Amino acid sequence: MTAAAPAATSRLYYEPKISVLARPVFAAPDHLDVNWIGESSDGERLAEFAGRLCYMSQHNPASRSTRDYLENIKKQGHGSVLEHANYSLLLEGISRSLTHELVRHRAGFAYSQLSQRYVDESEACFVVPPAIAGDDALEGAWRTQIDAAQGAYVALVAQLMERYGWVTDKVHRRKMAREAARGVLPNSTETKIVVTGNARAWRTMLELRSSEGAELEIRRLAVAVLRVLQQEAPGFFSDFEIYVADDRREAARISYHKV
Repeated sequence: MTAAAPAATSRLYYEPKISVLARPVFAAPDHLDVNWIGESSDGERLAEFAGRLCYMSQHNPASRSTRDYLENIKKQGHGSVLEHANYSLLLEGISRSLTHELVRHRAGFAYSQLSQRYVDESEACFVVPPAIAGDDALEGAWRTQIDAAQGAYVALVAQLMERYGWVTDKVHRRKMAREAARGVLPNSTETKIVVTGNARAWRTMLELRSSEGAELEIRRLAVAVLRVLQQEAPGFFSDFEIYVADDRREAARISYHKV
């Protein structure tokens, strides 16, 4: 699944791109099979199975559907069973400024991000800050700075490759040049990152980063991720409501806090 295609221009992003890389696969054991009711995903069933195991209630005495069961779990705050279900997303069209904030969410997450030491950024893409996007004058001034920074990067790499010409290992020489030259690249430089998180961790991140007080770019990403995960596993994320805030941008609020 892929959501929110990038901007038409290959160099600038106005929206993030989100691809689902992995989701839970659940195989119920024959000797402890649950009396499943209603539509559900493997991740939702995994969480229900884990919760029912605690009380050996596989026969489902209350005759709840999986999503009703998870609704009650969220209401009661028993979020530990949500930690069994992991979702891996590829995030593209986001800035390094955003990922500096994103990776602060440690518990329940794993990250693998594009390396500027090894990857040539001479043709890097850039993310237009939401506050600037749509204003011709502001975008023009911003693009001037972006072009200058990228030009400086290209020039520095070339000069550093020459300076370290005595380094016979070309791969190492390029790494030396790029790791020094990347210092002139702006926070708006586009990056790619694989993020794996369990459902409980995703809920915490989304609650914080989709709120009206969050920085605009990561808030935009959080709302986009929320839409993807609500489609993947409604039972985990159905209590989030997306709305248009007073600043005319989308935000989200949650019914059950700190599950």
